[in-house]
Amino acid sequence: VQLVESGGGLVQAGGSLRLSCKASGRSWSSYAMGWFRQAPGKEREFVAAITWNGDKTYYDDSVKGRFTISRGDAQNTVSLQMDSLKPEDTAPYYCAAGRPWSDSYYYNSPSYDYWGQGTQVTVSS
Repeated sequence: VQLVESGGGLVQAGGSLRLSCKASGRSWSSYAMGWFRQAPGKEREFVAAITWNGDKTYYDDSVKGRFTISRGDAQNTVSLQMDSLKPEDTAPYYCAAGRPWSDSYYYNSPSYDYWGQGTQVTVSS
């Protein structure tokens, strides 16, 4: 059971990055997928999530309109397109998989059972 993120890097403010997460080791078709981030000295915070079949997406207010989450055709991949990046978006970003009970649970990290190791995103001003 493994989640592997890729696509992080250094970008100037206003730029874009696309993060990807590939899941392996089991069937992921029934799992919701999400992205979280944790800046130094801060708690892990929700960024975006998508339902198991891709019919609903969820975003934190701080990224709404700038970030887009999507699932791959094979259902075991999830991407996060990040546009109009800001210095405050700087953090390691973590991919997660789980089965949230209802809409409100998509925003909570305990709803996710599996986590990747993270990929660093750094936005310079």
